Amino acid sequence: MELSAWEKVEIARNPNRKTALDYIGLIFDEFIELHGDRLYGDDPATVCGLGRIGKQNFTIIAQQKGRDTKENVKRNFGMPNPESYRKAIRLMKQADKFNRPIITFIDTKGAYPGIGAEERGQGEAIARSMFEMSKLTVPIISIVIGEGSSGGALAISIANKIIMLENAIFSILSPEGYASILWKDSSKAKEAAEKMKLTAKDLYDFHIIDKIIKEKDFSFEKITDNLKKEILTQLKDLKKLNKKEIVEKRYQKFRNIGEYKELQNIESSL
Repeated sequence: MELSAWEKVEIARNPNRKTALDYIGLIFDEFIELHGDRLYGDDPATVCGLGRIGKQNFTIIAQQKGRDTKENVKRNFGMPNPESYRKAIRLMKQADKFNRPIITFIDTKGAYPGIGAEERGQGEAIARSMFEMSKLTVPIISIVIGEGSSGGALAISIANKIIMLENAIFSILSPEGYASILWKDSSKAKEAAEKMKLTAKDLYDFHIIDKIIKEKDFSFEKITDNLKKEILTQLKDLKKLNKKEIVEKRYQKFRNIGEYKELQNIESSL
């Protein structure tokens, strides 16, 4: 039986769901974490560093939720502060300089909306991250592993290819936020989830994501193995492009979002 959109929201938010570091530990042969944005400090809600699969080096940007209450408090429940995005920008520019492909892992309910975060330029940091990613000349692959909500998730998803786990979600805000705006009633989140088209299947049909990694009936080890294979497959194709083509393909991917569905609607009305 196909799960409903709200059921997938609940799975994506499950506190026992595997985190970015769990995936990194199995996908990459080696990982070295790097810290700090060189402006204010280090934010544990985002893990950044260098990884390796075989002889291929990567820069990794990963939103990290806690595995228990203590770690969730430390990592701000996976809600990044501005320092997260500025740290990510620093590492992504370094990747561009040394010609390293970038892998981002998306798993957040949104950027942290606290007063301190706003004082330190949360909105600007998110916008700057998206702006800088759009210009990078190296391949970027984004992977939605859990809850990908709001600008906090979009900030590190300006990628050439977007891969999504079967039971993950990806949207411009949470179902509760959508319901609060549309109906002034956050309790209608379940109804909102169905209308938002936030599941992997919905997004694949809209040509927003490029690949779905199945989860049903697979062990975590098998899921990560399939994800690893998909990363290498996508990277092999992207390496055929020159730097200018990589930037242009990424631009066209986002520029064309919505046009495919609009064309379908026009054709169906003829």
